[in-house]
Amino acid sequence: MLKKKQLKPDFLDMVPWYSGTSADLFKTTFDLLVSVTLFVGRFDMRMMQAAMSKVEQGAQKGDLLYDHFSEKEEIWFDFMADTGDGGNSAYTVARLLAQPSLRVNNSERAHSLPRGNFLLIGGDLAYPNPSEFTYERRLFCPFEYALQPPPWYKPEQIAVCKPEVPPGIAELKQYDGPQCFIIPGNHDWFDGLHTFMRYICHKSWLGGWLLPQRKSYFALQLPKGWWVFGVDQALHGDIDVFQFKFFSELTKSKVGENDSVIIMSHEPNWLLDWYWNDVSGKNVSHLIRDYLKGRCKLRLAGDLHHYMRHSSVQSDKPVYVQHLLVNGCGGAFLHPTHIFSNFNELYGTPFESKAAYPSFDDSSRIALGNILKFRKKNWQFDFIGGIIYFVLVFSLFPQCNLDHILQSDSFFGHLKSFFVTVWHALEFVVGHSYVSSAGAMLLLLTAFSFVPSKVSWKKRAIIGILHVSAHLTAALILMLLLELGIETCIRHGLLATSGYHTLYEWYRAVENEHFPDPTGLRARIEHWTLGLYPACIKYLMSAFDVPEVMAVTRSNICKKGLVSLSRGGSIIYYASVFLYFWVFSTPVVSLVFGSYLYICINWLHIHFDEAFSSLRIANYKAFTRFHLTQEGNLEVFTLAVDKVPKEWEVDPNWEAELKQPPQLSHVRKYPSKWVASSQQQDPVNTVRIVDHFVIERTKTNTADSETN
Repeated sequence: MLKKKQLKPDFLDMVPWYSGTSADLFKTTFDLLVSVTLFVGRFDMRMMQAAMSKVEQGAQKGDLLYDHFSEKEEIWFDFMADTGDGGNSAYTVARLLAQPSLRVNNSERAHSLPRGNFLLIGGDLAYPNPSEFTYERRLFCPFEYALQPPPWYKPEQIAVCKPEVPPGIAELKQYDGPQCFIIPGNHDWFDGLHTFMRYICHKSWLGGWLLPQRKSYFALQLPKGWWVFGVDQALHGDIDVFQFKFFSELTKSKVGENDSVIIMSHEPNWLLDWYWNDVSGKNVSHLIRDYLKGRCKLRLAGDLHHYMRHSSVQSDKPVYVQHLLVNGCGGAFLHPTHIFSNFNELYGTPFESKAAYPSFDDSSRIALGNILKFRKKNWQFDFIGGIIYFVLVFSLFPQCNLDHILQSDSFFGHLKSFFVTVWHALEFVVGHSYVSSAGAMLLLLTAFSFVPSKVSWKKRAIIGILHVSAHLTAALILMLLLELGIETCIRHGLLATSGYHTLYEWYRAVENEHFPDPTGLRARIEHWTLGLYPACIKYLMSAFDVPEVMAVTRSNICKKGLVSLSRGGSIIYYASVFLYFWVFSTPVVSLVFGSYLYICINWLHIHFDEAFSSLRIANYKAFTRFHLTQEGNLEVFTLAVDKVPKEWEVDPNWEAELKQPPQLSHVRKYPSKWVASSQQQDPVNTVRIVDHFVIERTKTNTADSETN
C-alpha cells in the first residue's frame, strides 16, 4: 500500500475583515467589549502574574529575568511581530527564521546571516481573535512546518516547570537550540490574555523554538552590557505599576551606567501618538527618560504592519532614544507607510526617517487597489451592501412615469431628464419615504461614527454626508436604471403584462385544456385545502418566472395602486425586485466604498487601518535580524520578501533527512517541510536586505554613531 503524503499545506487564507457573515469577527467584537470593560477595567492578568511572582520568589530562577545569554562572546537574535494571519505569509517568515543561515546581498557586499539564538515576537500572534483554533492554525501550524518541535514533545500537556530543556541538558544556558520570547499584543488581550497564557506561558515549544518564559513580560541580559526589556502594554498602550517597579528596580540594581537597553513593546507609541494627536505610554516614557536616561538605544514595536525606522538627529536636545524601529511584517495584512512620513520628533528630540518598507511612493500606489480590487478581495461585503442599497430605494419601487426620459429627442435630453428624475426621487426619499429616509439617516450616523475621532466633528459630519450622498445617489441611479430596463423590455414585448404569459397562467390553461375536471374533484380539493394548492403552485411557478412576475405586478401597481396587491403578492414583487437590484448594485456599492477609502487614505490620511485591511495583502513580509558583535556593537539587518508564494510542495531534501537517525530539527540543514513550487519564488532565494545599520557600544565620552 502506498504511503499517503500531504501534497499541500493546510494553510488558512487571510482574515476577511469585511465579511459581514464571519462568526470570528462578531466574536472578536464581543471579546473586545468584554476585555475593555472587564479584564482591563477591573481584572488585569498582569496583576495576577505580579502576585504569583511574589509567591514564587526564590523558588524558580528566571521568572522574569533571563541571563543565560550574558556570557556569550557574540550573539544573533531575530525580531518579528503580527504573524498569525494568512498561512502563506506566516509560513514565509517562519521558513526564513528557521533556516540555519541566510545568504543575502545588499549594494555593498554579500552577507551570511546565521539563525538567531533566540527569537523575539512583538505580539498579535493570531487574528482576528485569540482562540484555540486561531492559535493552533494561524500561529503554531506555520511555525511547526518551518521548524518541528522535538519528537518527545506532547503539545496537549501543560508545562509545569519551565524551562523544560531537552533530556541530557542540565540548565538553560547549555542548550544551543533556538529559543523564543514573546509579548502579547492588543489582539492577544481580547480574551483577557487567557489563550496567550495557555499557549505561550504554559507550553514549552513554538515549533522548534524553546519557550522558557513564564510571564507576559520579561528582561533578557545579553553580552557586552546589552539588555532587552519586553513589556506588556495590554489594551492601555502602557505598562502597569508592577511592571514599572520590576523594570525600574532592575535598571537601578543591574543595568550599568554604560549599558545599552532595547525596549520591545507591541504598540509604537511614538507614531500612533503623533498620528492620533494623543499621549500614551506615560509609564514607559517615565522609565525611559527618568531611569534609563539615554541608555535606551533602540525601541522595537509591531502593531503597524510595515517597516519604518527613524533615527535621532544631532541637536542640543537630550537624546533619550537613538533609534525607533517598527516591524509588523510578520504575516498580517500590510499597512501603509506614507501617512507617517511627516513624523519627526519624540521627547523634544528631532528624528528623521531612515527607511520605509514599502516605500512612501509604493505605499501610496498600493492604496489605489481599493478602487480596483475592493470587491474582488471582499466579495462577502456584497451581502450587506446590496441590502443597504435596497433599503435606501425601497419606497421608490415602482417608477411608473418614465415617458419623459424615454421620449426625449437627443442623448443630452435623455440625460437631463434622467438626472432630473433622480433629483425628484431624492426629494421623495427625504420628504415622504419613511423606510428609505430612516435607512439614510441610520447610514449617515454609521458613516459619521466610522470617520476616525482624530478628525474634528465638523469635518466628520462633512465627510459622513458626502459619503452617504455618494451611496444614496448611486442607489437612486441604479433604481432608475433598473426601472428603465423593465419599462423598455415591456414596450418592446420582451416582458408581458397581461394574458397567458406568466408560467403560472400558462400552466393553468394547459391543465384545464388537457386535464378537464368534469367531476369537479380538483375544485373540491382546492376548496378542502382552503386554496393552498393553487397558491403553492402559483408561488412555486413565480419563483421560476421572476421577470414576468415583476412586469405584471409593476403594471398592476401603476394602474390600480399598491392596495390592489395582496400581502403575498407584495412580498413576491419586492422579493423579485430585491433579487435583481441586489445583483445590479453590489459591484457599485463596493466601488463607491473602495473609492471612499482611497480618497481618505491618500488625500486625507485617515482610515489607514480600514483602507489596507480591505486589501488583505499577503506580500511585503519582513523580519529584523540582530548581530551583537564581539566588540559590543549591534548590527541590524532587516530582511524582506516582496512577494509571498501561494503554491508549496514538500521539500525532497527535508524528506531525505527524515530517513536519517532522529535529531532535533534545528541541527538539520533543511528544517522546513514546504518549499515554494517555483524555486525562483521561494523566500530563501528572494529575500533581500531593505535596511542595514549599526548601533555602536556606549563608550565613555564617545558619541554613538550610525552606519547605513
